[in-house]
Amino acid sequence: MKLLIAAGGTGGHIYPGIAVARELLIRDPESEILFVGTARGLETKIVPESGFELALINSAGLKNVGAKGKIKGLTLLPKSFFEARKILKDFRPDVVVGAGGYVSGPVLITASLMRIPTMVMDSNALPGFTNRRLARFVNKAALTFEESLSFFGTKGTVIGNPVRKEFFEVRPKQRSDVFSILIFGGSQGARAINNSMTDALEHLKGLAGRLKIVHQTGESDLDQIREFYSRTEFADSDVRPFITDMMAEFEKADVVICRAGATTCAELAAAGKASVMIPLPTAADDHQRKNAESFVDAGASLMLVQSELSGASLAAVIRELIETPNAIDAMERAAKRLGKPDAAASAVDLISELAYGKKG
Repeated sequence: MKLLIAAGGTGGHIYPGIAVARELLIRDPESEILFVGTARGLETKIVPESGFELALINSAGLKNVGAKGKIKGLTLLPKSFFEARKILKDFRPDVVVGAGGYVSGPVLITASLMRIPTMVMDSNALPGFTNRRLARFVNKAALTFEESLSFFGTKGTVIGNPVRKEFFEVRPKQRSDVFSILIFGGSQGARAINNSMTDALEHLKGLAGRLKIVHQTGESDLDQIREFYSRTEFADSDVRPFITDMMAEFEKADVVICRAGATTCAELAAAGKASVMIPLPTAADDHQRKNAESFVDAGASLMLVQSELSGASLAAVIRELIETPNAIDAMERAAKRLGKPDAAASAVDLISELAYGKKG
């Protein structure tokens, strides 16, 4: 099979596409897979490092970008469609999948006009702006939440959020005298989390020998956050702009401090990791808070809302978790129960139906 996957912007869009691509190769090692993205997104880093080929087009968002940004995006559209058509003609895919990001728009619309079977993947209860616009053009939609079915009608199938198999292979962390925390605010970082964690260091004094910290900051905050750490007793903390092998860091961590995006939630569940979730307050329809609440209700996570987030509140939660390892064990078991190991396989089933008229 020849599969083209349009995915761009953030890891939350790209990694589910990677999971599906790897599942397809397990079933059919002769398959050819091409990703399409833009030069500005994380796909330029993640896709090649994952072993897949990436083609680039010019494209820009039209939602929440202001008047100037919208004009720029509209001006680019003809070029986006032209470049998408050229890639599709050259690669000649059997199926085109949109895994998220505005790059999916011109690629899937062009594929639809060329009569190539298409499918979108959406991980939120309220589908993203691009996917809502694509609903009329695509043949199938692979969804994570029942609530999103109404946007796609009979085209939609709820399968869960595809996660790379390596997350399901993460081994439980053995408790020790050293407590390890992993902090990240999504693939591009989160300033509120970064600043609260550096403020928390003042309230965590005396724990330097007992607390190990790995902190993904994003590119823009890296230098400032590293400087903060260097002036504290936690100067040997591992502070990076981006973590490529997140599965390895999950395995080393007792607790993960993070946002509550759909892909992050799915990966935490697959790995069975205890977490402290700090939902992004500006997420559409407050969906990250809903995600976090579902994990809290299941006993898999603690939640700190950003309006109440401070160095003191974050440090208090960390100290509490250090002293209650049994609570972490219980959260891990609860998280593992939320995992959906068949999501990627189900996505490939849908792709195979489009390509061959039957499941792979």
